[in-house]
Amino acid sequence: MKTLYSRFTITTICIMIVSGLFAFLGSNLYYQIKLKSFNDQKITQMTQTIVSFHHDNLGIPLGEYLQHISQLGYQIALFDERKEPTFFGKPFRMNHLSSSTIDQVLRGEVYHGIEQFPKEAFVTGFFDDELRNTIGMPIELNGKQQAVFLRPDIGYQFGEMRIFFAVLIALIIGLSVLFVLISTHYVVKPIRDLTHATKLVAQGEYDLYLPTQRKDEIGKLALTFSQMAQSVKNLDEMRQEFVSNVSHEIQSPLTSIQGFTKTLQTENLTKEQQQRYLEIVESESHRLSVLSKQLLTLASLDKEGGSIEKTDFDLSDQIKQVVFMSEWQWREKDLTIEMELPQTMIHADPKLLYQVWSNLIINSVKFTNPNGMVVVKIFSTHSNQKEVQVLIADTGIGIPNENLPSIFDRFYKVDPARTRNEHGTGLGLAITKKIIEIHGGSIEVTSREGNGTQFLIRLPV
Repeated sequence: MKTLYSRFTITTICIMIVSGLFAFLGSNLYYQIKLKSFNDQKITQMTQTIVSFHHDNLGIPLGEYLQHISQLGYQIALFDERKEPTFFGKPFRMNHLSSSTIDQVLRGEVYHGIEQFPKEAFVTGFFDDELRNTIGMPIELNGKQQAVFLRPDIGYQFGEMRIFFAVLIALIIGLSVLFVLISTHYVVKPIRDLTHATKLVAQGEYDLYLPTQRKDEIGKLALTFSQMAQSVKNLDEMRQEFVSNVSHEIQSPLTSIQGFTKTLQTENLTKEQQQRYLEIVESESHRLSVLSKQLLTLASLDKEGGSIEKTDFDLSDQIKQVVFMSEWQWREKDLTIEMELPQTMIHADPKLLYQVWSNLIINSVKFTNPNGMVVVKIFSTHSNQKEVQVLIADTGIGIPNENLPSIFDRFYKVDPARTRNEHGTGLGLAITKKIIEIHGGSIEVTSREGNGTQFLIRLPV
């Protein structure tokens, strides 16, 4: 299996090779379109100048003259009427030249061998020191027509430059590959760190350090992964706390039931004592039943929150029903119930929302002192007719500010001592918030200790 490091390195080197190939093909195309004819014309002008100079200075021996020209960096071949060549300067790599070409120049025509050179597909053809890759012109010697073929000696004129460019290209390629290997290491290293971090998270280690100073995608990925690890840590802690709370909430009534049932088995109890112990066992059993139902409700909402059964119903009638069902509780404390519940049709799950109003209204009654007040209102803003708001407020004991952010957490109790006689499970508000959220709504709470609490619920109509 190839690693990301090897893939990145191989891909980069392949890109360099392919880019070099396309650059080479592009330069050849440019040479064929423009430079090839330009080079042919330039060397033709050089040859013409050499021939013209000799024509104007016939006293100079042609052989001696061409020998001096070759020393300036040219390869020259001179053919007489018998087509026998005389060479000046560096020997041609290949001396083949057709008889018809020689006859063409002897007749006074110019031979453009550079432009007609058969290796037309590559710019490297310009550097081939073949006799046919020359410019041919007629030249006169002792009144007889001769044919001179000339081309620059590239090795002589650009020898040092060729070495320079060869070294330059070799260094560019070598250093490019080296820097690709080094840079790939630093590019892949954060990903390797992330891979190692995922293994640590899988093993339950969430306190990770990843460099998040980078502003690129790798830095954002590291930052997001660190945030995810922290979220997983918090979730794991919440899960452990949840299991611990469930165990505690179940163990407490079970211990009471077990203790009182053993006590009931003794024979020296009065009927009043037996009745009182049986009532405690019944109360603890009821507490276990409520806890199990709430846990099942939470599990069902977590798993199937999107499959709630919605229907159209009057929200005001439902809330009035909850208030009337809890009448014995608020009448026992002589509370004032203020209701403002206009008819409001809503599309929602009536069973789940009934549980919301039941939890909130019963809590308000439970934590409001005698002769207090509970307010229940329905209203909608004129700017948003697609939303209904429900306010449930009381003049009860209130909630301290430091506890407000946590009241919707599962098994959270503001003050266990305050509710030790109420047999609360700490799941009611968690269930309430979950139901409202799966309906696409929201719940807000404001409270001051000693001055009551207000719950504002927003639901889509």
